[in-house]
Amino acid sequence: MAKKLACVDKRRCVACGACTVVCPKNAIAIHKGCYAFVKSENCIGCGKCEKVCPAGCITIKEREQDE
Repeated sequence: MAKKLACVDKRRCVACGACTVVCPKNAIAIHKGCYAFVKSENCIGCGKCEKVCPAGCITIKEREQDE
């Protein structure tokens, strides 16, 4: 499993969907039209979503060891 993981700040996310388009593993989806969420089992921590996010609400973080 990848060492990094994308994390979305749900309070700032505008659900534009830009991250879902660039994700190579389809690890991001828009939840009920409200915010993006990351399926951690699919995320490889590549950072493409972080770069494309217009709201700047996605960050790439180190995974917890127990995940």
